[in-house]
Amino acid sequence: MDRRFKFVRTKKMRTHLRNFFASFVQNFAHSHICTFAITGLLCLLNSATNAQSDKPLVRKGNKLYDEKKYADAETQYRKGLEKNKDSYEGAFNLGGALYKQEKFDEATGYYHNIIQKGGDDKTIANAYHNLGNALLKSEKSEESVNAYKNALKKNPNSEDTRYNMSYALQKLRQQQQQQQQNKDDKKQDKKEEKKQDQQQKQDEKKDDQKKQEQQQQQKQEQKLSKEEAERILQALKNDEKKLQKNLQKKEGVRANIEKQW
Repeated sequence: MDRRFKFVRTKKMRTHLRNFFASFVQNFAHSHICTFAITGLLCLLNSATNAQSDKPLVRKGNKLYDEKKYADAETQYRKGLEKNKDSYEGAFNLGGALYKQEKFDEATGYYHNIIQKGGDDKTIANAYHNLGNALLKSEKSEESVNAYKNALKKNPNSEDTRYNMSYALQKLRQQQQQQQQNKDDKKQDKKEEKKQDQQQKQDEKKDDQKKQEQQQQQKQEQKLSKEEAERILQALKNDEKKLQKNLQKKEGVRANIEKQW
């Protein structure tokens, strides 16, 4: 739940201030008493009037905000801050308009500024509350929990802040679990990758051994083939010699063709 400042009309208050200071100036205009004080009071009056000039712009911004015209509301709040840069209302509600436009980082900047400037407990509690919301939307759960804790220090009875902090704590636990799971998965992936590398090296080693064995076998086959060829050639030579001898023996024997009676 986001929070915005609401305003009460201060027109009568401004009129009373103007009338008071105008009467004061008329009573002492012809005297030489407190000339410096009169000048100071006039400056104070102008300062107070300028400080009030941002209110209509902020009210207009609030109206546009309620109509869900957040960009237009942002414009009016910025104009109000140009009139009065110290306006809590303008800065606070500008943060809300930025939040609605999902400009979370910029919104947190305005809430931080409000907190640094200080103020009453309610103002600071609301600023911390909205800061927690913006941080939570930015997925900064741990920072948002701290912001809600600070809000509760200023306003311990805020049920909205308690609820949001409970939700932020749940988100934080989920993020931590997810981070741990991612860490475990990464570790497991490295383990699997290492295992695959080892298996690949083993496979490569086996392939190398197989290639070496094949090469050695091929060499042996080549060697056997050469020896076999030589053996066969030698055998042929031996057979030829035997054949020549047999032929010579046959030529040495003459056939007896005369008939014996």
